[in-house]
Amino acid sequence: MGRPMPKLPTVAIVGRPNVGKSTLFNRLVGKKLALVDDRPGVTRDRREADATLLGLDFRIIDTAGFETDDAETLPGRMRAQTQAAVRDADVALFMIDARAGLMPLDEEIGQWLRGERTPVVVIANKAEGKAAEAGVMEAYALGFDTPVPLSAEHGEGIADLFDALRPFIEPPDEEVDPQAEAAEDEEALGPLKLAIVGRPNAGKSTLINRILGEQRMITGPEAGITRDSIAIDWNWRAPDGSIRPIRLIDTAGMRKRAKVQDKLEKLSVADGLRAVDFAEVVVLLLDATLGLEAQDLRIADKVLQEGRALIIALSKWDIAENPPALFQGVKAALDEGLAQVKGLPVLTVSGANGRGIDQLLQVAHETRQAWSKRISTGQLNRWFEKAIEANPPPAPGGKRIKLRYLTQARTRPPSFVLFGTRVDQLPESYRRYLVNGIRRDLGFGAVPVRLTVRAARNPFER
Repeated sequence: MGRPMPKLPTVAIVGRPNVGKSTLFNRLVGKKLALVDDRPGVTRDRREADATLLGLDFRIIDTAGFETDDAETLPGRMRAQTQAAVRDADVALFMIDARAGLMPLDEEIGQWLRGERTPVVVIANKAEGKAAEAGVMEAYALGFDTPVPLSAEHGEGIADLFDALRPFIEPPDEEVDPQAEAAEDEEALGPLKLAIVGRPNAGKSTLINRILGEQRMITGPEAGITRDSIAIDWNWRAPDGSIRPIRLIDTAGMRKRAKVQDKLEKLSVADGLRAVDFAEVVVLLLDATLGLEAQDLRIADKVLQEGRALIIALSKWDIAENPPALFQGVKAALDEGLAQVKGLPVLTVSGANGRGIDQLLQVAHETRQAWSKRISTGQLNRWFEKAIEANPPPAPGGKRIKLRYLTQARTRPPSFVLFGTRVDQLPESYRRYLVNGIRRDLGFGAVPVRLTVRAARNPFER
């Protein structure tokens, strides 16, 4: 049984006809559900849909243009619908046309909204270009907080709209049982897609044969026997007794480019890289008798560039010489050679005697969970505010970089968007500080985390 879905907060868009309410509705919903036309009064009924804005989820209501006719007329009934929508909403977006400036009807709607209990955010729409500046300034006269300049048609100012809406519709973080949540997430994610890659003869097929407990693949001392990627669906009985489905992908060995000579081996290397594309977690198998080589780092870098979760496994551990020194040497070389991801899981396994296999599969499941994790906007920004308070961004040339908020754009791999002013001048070292903090403090471990920056500018800021 899944957790019940929380009721989404509701946002109502109100304003006189033809100010762009339906255009904003369509942009937030992501589909053209509302009919958009230059003729006033096109939206006759309330339209509702689920919307998302930079990680905030809510229910959006597109109301009819506010008219002042008698309540028995069609425009009057439309007004009654609008009033009901506002009273039911958590917040109302009061939209005006910044190019046309304030109209008497705008002032009348403002007077009505001030008498309602619903919080109001004023949107000065069509604010692209200098022609709208006077209209934005006029919007202050409505008596609400600072108006948000916006171009619903072009998408400018959407980040500022997020800033204004966030205090009213951000959901509280729910208290959940981490173990129950993990089990539920595991079930929802389906079989773990696990690829095993590495240089030829690193022991991949031998390891999978041991994992499965049967001879499912040809093995032998010759390198490159496995020419194709082979996928096997299999159920693993975890140490806690649970049964977890896994899709195992064994790949052809990846050799240095200069050694990829015949056409068949070229195809097998390409197939190995293709297997990475279909995997969620990739195990890079190293031959413990040879240690870490430059080709291993190149394979690891390729896996991380593709955004896959990566685990390092040292195979043939049963015949390795001086294991403690070898283990520490490999960890140090990985931290130095893969600066973008510190602290990758490094495990030891033996295909010959089965040592370390259960631990490898357990860590693979935990790593996939981190790779698929989503942090609520509220939790993320509380962390973010503490992070910039502890280490404020620099001020290149004496001009301060202002970081405003952070949102998780997607999972698998976890990807975040940072909004602020002058963020194009944010040093790479500060981005690394944020990414390392996200990994360390928010439970992402060593999975690849992507951070992009975007200026949250007003359309006519010079």
